[in-house]
Amino acid sequence: MLYARIARPPAHDSRLESLDTSRAESMPGVRVVRDGDLIAALAPTPDGAAEAVAAIRATWSATQMTVDQDSIFDHLMARAPAAQAQDEAGDPAAAEQRAAHVAALEYRNGYVAHAPMETHTAVAELAGGKATVWASTQTPFSARDEVAQVLGLSAEDVRVITPFVGGGFGGKGQNPQVVEAARIARLAGAPVHLEWTREEEFFYDTFMPAAVVKVRSGVSAEGLLVSWDYAVAYAGTRGSEVIYHVPDRRVAAHGRGWRAAPGSHPFGTGAWRAPGANTNAFARESQIDVMAAAAGADPLEFRLRNLRDARMRAVLEAAAAKFGWKPAAEPGAGYGIACTTDAGTWNALMAKVRVDRRTGQVKVERVVCAQDMGLVVNPHGATLQAEGCITMGLGYALSEELRFQGGDVLDTNFDTYSIPRFSWVPEIEVVFVDTGIAEPHGGGEPAIVGMGAVIANAIADATGARMTRMPMTPARVLEAVAGIQ
Repeated sequence: MLYARIARPPAHDSRLESLDTSRAESMPGVRVVRDGDLIAALAPTPDGAAEAVAAIRATWSATQMTVDQDSIFDHLMARAPAAQAQDEAGDPAAAEQRAAHVAALEYRNGYVAHAPMETHTAVAELAGGKATVWASTQTPFSARDEVAQVLGLSAEDVRVITPFVGGGFGGKGQNPQVVEAARIARLAGAPVHLEWTREEEFFYDTFMPAAVVKVRSGVSAEGLLVSWDYAVAYAGTRGSEVIYHVPDRRVAAHGRGWRAAPGSHPFGTGAWRAPGANTNAFARESQIDVMAAAAGADPLEFRLRNLRDARMRAVLEAAAAKFGWKPAAEPGAGYGIACTTDAGTWNALMAKVRVDRRTGQVKVERVVCAQDMGLVVNPHGATLQAEGCITMGLGYALSEELRFQGGDVLDTNFDTYSIPRFSWVPEIEVVFVDTGIAEPHGGGEPAIVGMGAVIANAIADATGARMTRMPMTPARVLEAVAGIQ
């Protein structure tokens, strides 16, 4: 078996202009193979392959994009297709006339990497007109079909073996490393091991897309929701449903979520744990708290007043009982709620956070998760999934955001891209609610969906500042707090 490293371009959408592999090919035991713009150095050891690829001299030309993590939202909205209604009833605009308070806000989130501990990896072997691939993948059948297509084989002549995946979260639903390993193995005439470096993982990941949600809603003097006009761009409609009783409502989507038209994003986007639902829950549940504040109502009481869904009421009441809503106020502390549905599961989160007004640092101290997922087949496993969701959700809510300049990704390792640490993990309590629904439903994603919203609502409770962009970094928290002073 040979180890492969690929000569990579400096930015997305680059084109190869010139190539000099002579120095690499003069190194002992090294081979260089090429298939179009795929140039790979092969060696008997991983270090040898790394040294060889560093010796390859290539020049590239790239499309010069000027967008970055701050200007991307205007860029995306300028290219967004017209919004198409997904759920429409009554006349939200006319219903506003009955509202005592109307609020219109825009919510944003940046690109988020999957950042698995194990990078994309594959071993490919071709022998006797057949291919065997060992792959870190979430989609082995798609990997089989992709290898068959690129090698000109039938699917029956490709076998994909899947070791345990060291983290995927949607990022290993696509299989570029598998195709690369197969192409290189065909050129090499030998089995090939290809493991992306950490820098390659960040550069070639398909990120959770940057997205924009615009919400305009109204509440009556009696504290009832009377109008809801919601439009989401680039996140899709998962999690955008109106779970509260609003007779006059419109939910619309610009396009099909992360499957955006070419040229919209400067690099690849794709499914990220509970695709799109995190963005939509952040917008909807934040807006619900805005409406509660406008009505002068407690966030729990306001939700219960506007909920007719018996299952959602049950999980919300179970969360409140476990959490002890609402505790006595503490200086610097805030309390938040978020209600969501996902994968056939009803979920309610409550959180306590502490905000340092000097630094903007947010510490999540406690999270209660109440969940109705039908029949809970394995309570321990389901609890672990909820705890994992809550822990991972701290990242997209508070710290994870990809910085870039055009097609050049600036965050390529964990020194600048910050994922949750052990010290961040709050006290977590999980309660399963039995509402008599026998069929089991999903537990691997529902608890992550509301994490951005519950933290944003708790920050607002602690500071009075409404966060409308994720991640809610210390700098953004300070800016929001300064804006109300």
